[in-house]
Amino acid sequence: MNTIAQLQARAALELKGLYDEGETRFLCAVILEKLFHLAKIDIHLRKHEPLGEEGVNKFLAIVAELQRGRPYQYVLGEAVFAGLTFRLNEETLIPRPETEELVEWASASLGASDRALDVGTGSGCIAIALAARVPGVEWHGVDISTAAARVAAENARANGVEVTFLTRDITRHEEHAWPAYDLIVSNPPYVRLSERASMHDRVVKHEPGRALFVPDEDPLLFYRVIAGFGRRHLSPGGKLFFEINEALRAGVVALLEGSGYRRVESRRDLFGKDRMVRCERE
Repeated sequence: MNTIAQLQARAALELKGLYDEGETRFLCAVILEKLFHLAKIDIHLRKHEPLGEEGVNKFLAIVAELQRGRPYQYVLGEAVFAGLTFRLNEETLIPRPETEELVEWASASLGASDRALDVGTGSGCIAIALAARVPGVEWHGVDISTAAARVAAENARANGVEVTFLTRDITRHEEHAWPAYDLIVSNPPYVRLSERASMHDRVVKHEPGRALFVPDEDPLLFYRVIAGFGRRHLSPGGKLFFEINEALRAGVVALLEGSGYRRVESRRDLFGKDRMVRCERE
């Protein structure tokens, strides 16, 4: 069993019940590209050619990890976001396609001499993708996890951009000195604990809960904290961008308007869900 076709068949058998046929085909393509540097056309044209034993063994080991329920991004140790590759571990959330839309929206509000902050940076994907799109911006990223901030710094170096990453708890921001920012962006924890039961085990068991969940009795916790932070540390006219839980859109909009922000606007993502909000400081 050492051809692409044979490996694909083995993966389909091992992952049956965990992934559908299309998902398994996608996973095989990602693994084959990673291990053997094969493009999709090569996978199709060379599917009956034998592969090296070392690579075959690595492929089977990866499939075994997937069979145990680990997300493939953690198994491979990386994910692609906004055309860039990011190193990941289980201290960092896996970047989602809808977050790329937040990056697109925020990029239009950045100027080359701006200073910007990513709150809850995780892998650094938002700050790094924006730094790559709009050169010249002075970027800072903060996360409560030292391990996440370390990974984010490695990702910035690997992608050739400069971002300063710090370990800070935004709920205790008054303990630190901060400069004025022209833009703040955040994909904060916004999944209510009561929603946990409806989520896939691959997310619940492997992605960092502190970056996902908020208590049902205070689901707007981080929006309130960051909005308050922005009132103190955004320059006049500065922009605030959030990714949101679609079920919390009305609450987030009301909170921002009640906090004195103007031009509060929400957008839907590519799946038609209310997923992003932006506003401006007076």
